[in-house]
Amino acid sequence: MDDILIGSHVSMSGPHYFLGSVREALSYKANVFMFYTGAPQNNVRTPIEKCKIPEAIKLANENGIVIDKIVCHAPYIINLGNIDPDKFKFSQDVLKNEILRCEQFFCKYLVLHPGLHMHNGVEIGIKNIILGLNNVLNSIDTNVVVCIETMAGKGTEVGTTFEQIKEIIDGVDKKDNIAVCLDTCHINDAGYDVAKVDEVINDFDSIIGLDKLKVIHLNDSKNFKGAHKDRHENIGYGTIGFDTLLKYVYHPKLKDIPKILETPYIDGNPPYKNEIAMIKTKIFNEF
Repeated sequence: MDDILIGSHVSMSGPHYFLGSVREALSYKANVFMFYTGAPQNNVRTPIEKCKIPEAIKLANENGIVIDKIVCHAPYIINLGNIDPDKFKFSQDVLKNEILRCEQFFCKYLVLHPGLHMHNGVEIGIKNIILGLNNVLNSIDTNVVVCIETMAGKGTEVGTTFEQIKEIIDGVDKKDNIAVCLDTCHINDAGYDVAKVDEVINDFDSIIGLDKLKVIHLNDSKNFKGAHKDRHENIGYGTIGFDTLLKYVYHPKLKDIPKILETPYIDGNPPYKNEIAMIKTKIFNEF
């Protein structure tokens, strides 16, 4: 197994479904990956028995994919920050279903955008997110860890500071089922000085605790610090830069955390094989 845990978002679609996800990750020379259990824009889901999970797990085990570090991403339609009763219930139902699906994919980590407060204010949004998480997690017995993603601050997003995420974690009853996904593009756009790597890591540790950091989304940014825009850029082509992102990959305090690329396609093609090769060799090559 490589010393670093590096992979990317991969697709999961017919006819091969999860087996296709593993094959795609292997084609990028990845040893971890992230996937959606269905389209992120809706809650239509392929039945588990059609997803070729046993074949996928066998192939992953045979080729160095670290099964317990595979990451699932919850669909974007979940918004636990919305106080509208019907939409709040819908979001909880979708989240609960995704957690149960994660178990069937042998996936431990489910990344979740915390939600939008819909102009009701951050504090109301946070309280609603806590309520929703508790309603879902207290209704099931699961080993899945919901990883709250750090957000860029676009629109009425909640979770743009470590303090906001800490408040959410503090309010969740089942502490073993809640953690964090740190997105380098998002924290840059939220206003953190990503270039000061040790300072960012130490701030996270003092406010939330590094024991709660379970996933890193490794993305460059098209935007300046504090732009609140959330526009990912390819590794080394944005305002964060290749050298800074490498420091997050190879930082000893972050060694056992999977790093997942969500960078843009180039001319309709995924850049992940090239980006992973650059990260492994520590040499930036234009492509």
